[in-house]
Amino acid sequence: MPAFRQVGEKQLPNPVLCMAWSPKRDLIALANTTGELLLHRLNSFQRVWSLPPSEYTGKEITALAWRPDGKILAFSLADTKQVVLCGVEKAEILHVFPMQNPVTCMHWMEVVEESSALSSFYNSEDESKLFLPKLPTLPKSYSTTSKIFSEEKSDEIMNLLGEVRLNILVLGGDAGFVELYAYGMYKIATLTGVSGTCRSLSLSSDLKSLSVITEVRSADNNPEICYIQLDTGLLSDCLPEVTRMARKFTHISTLLQYLHLSLTCMCEAWEDILMQMDLRLTKFVQEKNTSTQVQDEFLELLLWGQSSPELQALLMNQLTVKGLKKLGQSIESSYSSIQKLVISHLQSGSEALLYHLSEVKGMSLWKQKFEPLGLDSAAIEGAITAVGSFSLKANELLQVIDKSMKNFKAFFRWLYVAMLRMCEEHIPPELNKMTQKDIAFVADFLSEHFSENEELFDRKGKYFNVERVGQYLKDEDEDLVSPPNTKGNQWLTFLQESTHLKESPLLFPSYPRKSLHFVKRMMENVIEQCLQKPAVSFMCCSSSSFSSVQVTFKVQTSGTCCEKGNNIAHSVSNYVYSCLDARFYDDEMLTVVLQGSEEENRRRVLAQLPLASTLSCETEFNWEPNLRLDQQSGAIPCQELVLGNQWRELESMKAQFVAVNGIRKVACVLSANLRHIRVFEMDVEDEDEEGAESQNVSADQDGLETSMTSQGQGEESVEAEDEAGEPRGAVFQKTEEHLESEEALGLS
Repeated sequence: MPAFRQVGEKQLPNPVLCMAWSPKRDLIALANTTGELLLHRLNSFQRVWSLPPSEYTGKEITALAWRPDGKILAFSLADTKQVVLCGVEKAEILHVFPMQNPVTCMHWMEVVEESSALSSFYNSEDESKLFLPKLPTLPKSYSTTSKIFSEEKSDEIMNLLGEVRLNILVLGGDAGFVELYAYGMYKIATLTGVSGTCRSLSLSSDLKSLSVITEVRSADNNPEICYIQLDTGLLSDCLPEVTRMARKFTHISTLLQYLHLSLTCMCEAWEDILMQMDLRLTKFVQEKNTSTQVQDEFLELLLWGQSSPELQALLMNQLTVKGLKKLGQSIESSYSSIQKLVISHLQSGSEALLYHLSEVKGMSLWKQKFEPLGLDSAAIEGAITAVGSFSLKANELLQVIDKSMKNFKAFFRWLYVAMLRMCEEHIPPELNKMTQKDIAFVADFLSEHFSENEELFDRKGKYFNVERVGQYLKDEDEDLVSPPNTKGNQWLTFLQESTHLKESPLLFPSYPRKSLHFVKRMMENVIEQCLQKPAVSFMCCSSSSFSSVQVTFKVQTSGTCCEKGNNIAHSVSNYVYSCLDARFYDDEMLTVVLQGSEEENRRRVLAQLPLASTLSCETEFNWEPNLRLDQQSGAIPCQELVLGNQWRELESMKAQFVAVNGIRKVACVLSANLRHIRVFEMDVEDEDEEGAESQNVSADQDGLETSMTSQGQGEESVEAEDEAGEPRGAVFQKTEEHLESEEALGLS
């Protein structure tokens, strides 16, 4: 087989903590100590994009994982205890969910098992498109006040769904917690009873086995590495049901995110424009020295065409004719934008939520299949009711917008004409006519938006009432300042007088005194509880069926594993190599970084080890469960391996870690100082270094052989230093422990 070819080399300004290759494209993700997430392309290690740290997401990235289709990148943050799903195409944060403990490792896998039930589900997945319209594209944000959603979202938010085939994001962290998230969003299992801090984990593609590597501190505070294998057969046995349930709940989670973004856009459309008028009129109310009420002064101007000097000064000096016209147009545009968002986004998203929740309710009634997975029909019915209440509140907001638009248009039109008269300017004939209905609209605006209520002043600090539409968009628990007037509503009167309909479960509660934000949060909480029930139920059902097999071996304080069998002896020159890092290249090959363990040989080597030769040992190892692995090192059989030309010396580089992608046939080697990176294509000729190839071939002819020996030698603590020889901090030592243990699972 051909040797490796170096295609890129780079010195990075900040140390790298995590790196992971895309499973589908020639892209590698890097996370550094500043909290920055970088995406580089294989070609010349060109940067594609960078995602800077933020206070909202966090700054301490601890783990990376790609979704199997390569479209979503997940990363965890220790300082905020969150997991973030980032769209690769535009570097957009699509979903964030909190964790109870910091995540230390993650693994994203795809189920490959096929069955007739799954095939039927895959074919019927798109049936919802026959009944539901496509959700409209989210608009650009109206301001930069949004914390993370400040760019056009397009259809990126819907990419969270991904492919129909089930994929699971496995998260592990402190206190031995392990959680499984279907499609990276919906928690389907919580595993307990695992001791120590998770360092690496892997869920088999058939869902029958979960392997975990943990670090446990002994009584004398020495670290011990534990390997635990869990039987997850319950997941495999219920695969069709789990897939259906997870897919539906992922739809629901995505729609909740869509509604959240829509409401964010509505709030931005209101805050930057309508509050201008609120602040201007409030300032006038608070600074006026007359004893008359503001409402009276405007009414006097409306009825008699005369105004006080203070009101005239406000209109002519602060507002001005040009400013009033511009403000009126801005407010009208804002109302129209909010109205469109309610109709096209909130109502469409609510209808889709009701559709998917109704299907989940139907699944919950099939108790034989779905009751063991924790689907509770009563909880789902409560979620449907909460979504119905949200839809009613959105419809109520539409009515308020319609009424407020009429009042605002009439008020600004009348005030504009009044100011033209004050300036003695020409008034267009079409504006000079006011009907009795227009006068009523202006009077309604004045009575609704101005008040001398002392209670209101104490609560809000101002006399001018919060705008009627804006109060629905405030994220507060307080009641609405100006709730809708329901007097004379024949339907509400009929309900109150009907003893049978008053408490009917067929009617959604409306919460007339609460804001849209309040009802949305209530809906999210109810749905969240509904989503959590299956995960809790699965934990209870699966805990009794999980059997664990545990092997422990001690590690040195540097974090380098003393596992017997990880040293490689050079048969020709009697050199001994220690394994610094290892990754599965594919199902048949292991990529390793080796270091000479003797004074006369300190060189570092990148090599490929065929697993078939490793696993073909005829001698059986009789493992004693009561003893640590290092206590049984003498009984571990040896197996000679021939590297051939599948190795390359890493000159002028203190290589320490490696990340590989067997599908794309690439590898990335990281130095001990976490700043120096080299990228290799693994299965192509290196035309620029024929001499190195000749040396490899010569070594092969001389019979270069290596053997995995059972007599391991303790790995020296790696002095992680930069090119100037400066020692690194303790955080980098901890990082090495984490990165070295990530593939201990594969070696075990």
